[in-house]
This record gives sequence, C-alpha cells and structure tokens, in this order.
Amino acid sequence: MTAAEPAAAPRHTIDAFHRGRFWLVQPADGGHRAGMDAMMLAAAVPTGFAGLLADFGAGAGAAGLAVVSRCESAKATLVERSPEMAAFAEASLAHPANQHLSDRVTVLRADVTLTGKERGAAGLPDNRFDFIIMNPPFNAGEDRATPNALRREAHVMADGLFEAWVRSAAAVVKPRGGIAIIARPESLAAILEALAGRFGNADIVPVHPRADQPAIRIVVRGFLGARGKLALRPPLILHEATAKGLLPRADAISNGTATLFGD
Repeated sequence: MTAAEPAAAPRHTIDAFHRGRFWLVQPADGGHRAGMDAMMLAAAVPTGFAGLLADFGAGAGAAGLAVVSRCESAKATLVERSPEMAAFAEASLAHPANQHLSDRVTVLRADVTLTGKERGAAGLPDNRFDFIIMNPPFNAGEDRATPNALRREAHVMADGLFEAWVRSAAAVVKPRGGIAIIARPESLAAILEALAGRFGNADIVPVHPRADQPAIRIVVRGFLGARGKLALRPPLILHEATAKGLLPRADAISNGTATLFGD
C-alpha cells in the first residue's frame, strides 16, 4: 500500500508495513526496497525483547522499525553507511504516521566494518547493544548486475563481508546478546565460520517459496558466548503450491503478529 505525497527528489514511495502500524519512506527507482526479507529478519527477535537493538545495514529502516513496532519496550539504532539510504531512514522516522515509534529509534550514519577506536568513534562502542540484526548485501558480484550504484551497493557482497560484519557485531553487543542474519543458503558456510568462537546456540530457519522448492533464504540466530549446538529448525514455507498469497504463518510474520523462532 502506497500513500500519495507531493513530488520530491529523489523519487520515493511511502509504504505501509505491519498493516499500517508503521510506514517506510524508500527509493522508488534505486537503492534497496524493503519487503519480506526485512520482516523475516525482524521476526527473529523475541517478542519480549526490551533492550537496545542495532540494525546493521538498515537501508530505509524496515527491519529495525518492524522490531520496535512489535516489541513495545525495544529501542533501535538504524546503522547505515550510505548517506542516501540513511536519509530515507531519517525521512521514515520523521513521517507523521511513525510518531508513536520515533522516540525509540535513531539513525546512525556509520560503516559497520570499521574496527577498534574508529568504530567506537563512529558511534558503535563496545558492549552497547543487546541484539544485532543484519541483512548484508549477499549477491555475488556477477549476480543481478545493475547500473544503479545505490542498488548495487545494497545488493552485491564484498569479499569477507560476513566476517567483517559479525566481528563488529561481536564487539558492540553485550555478553549473551543476540545476532540474527538473513542471507542466501549458499552463504551458510561463510556465516557459520564468522559465528564460530563468537556466537553459539545457533539456530537456522530455511525459507522456501513453496514446500516442493529449494530454500531461497536462511535466517541464522545465535548468542554471544553461548556454547549450545547448532540446530536446524522447521522451514518457513511462504506460499501454497498453486497460490500467490502468503500462507498463514508467513503472513503473520510479515505483519508482525508472529515470530520466526516461536519466542
């Protein structure tokens, strides 16, 4: 659903999420447009979460806003290095329909791959956050080539990306704090390697478009310093075999009334 607004530069849309409980100002032509990926990532955060969350690579802020929309006592920092996308996140917070959430959300323009003192100086000090969510650019360079630089930055993965992002998450999250990552299935090995020695009790939910089709996404969740074993959870199936609409559980996750891990 898109609400009309006077023309402005850059071109954008204003889109409803969680059945209108929050709205997102996002680019119409370039950059990353949020959808089901952001909602599934947000649904990895437990419903009772009441701490400070960081949304790494937040884009226009969909996943972080979805967390505070569902978790009434949560606060979020939307971390985005692209000035253009950070401006969209700031516009989302300024939208009148998000006034009920805006006092619990801030935008931080920072590069999550910074290390040490540079990372702290950028606004990401050690042991600050209770939970980190991330939707890194996970397409290989040869995948989905696009002439749009903003969209390419949001979608195309650099070498060592998961290691750099997870390393920063391990530094800025508090002991036993959580992490959730959404990516393509082929990134699983790199994600598990990055988590090793940092985040344990890892759970994986594969996401399938239909029950008879291969997974197109994985959501991985773990906790800093935990030592539990890796667990593969039942899959999330998005659609029936012959229908385009979301199945009830996927629809509930999309609209902020259910969680991905059942907590």
